[in-house]
Amino acid sequence: MHNSLEVLLDSLIYTRIESLYGELIKNNSSYNQFSSERNLYFKQLHEGAPENIQKTLFLYDDAELSVQAILEREIYLQGFKDALHLHNELHISLD
Repeated sequence: MHNSLEVLLDSLIYTRIESLYGELIKNNSSYNQFSSERNLYFKQLHEGAPENIQKTLFLYDDAELSVQAILEREIYLQGFKDALHLHNELHISLD
């Protein structure tokens, strides 16, 4: 896929992922439970860590969130590519 198309899709992907998170928060109790537990564990680590390690914990959390955002975008983009490929394959087989 051309880079220009990927750039145009970035906004769509971001909006869709945000929408999916909203749905998860409203409808998925497991997601909410694990998210709350993760936040609690991070808070406990932060509070229990020596001051010289606290910055490292925040940097780790920031890096983890960045990796997750990249992963989500790539998964969504690959799903979109797969759907286009499937659509083309079905279109060819129906002709």
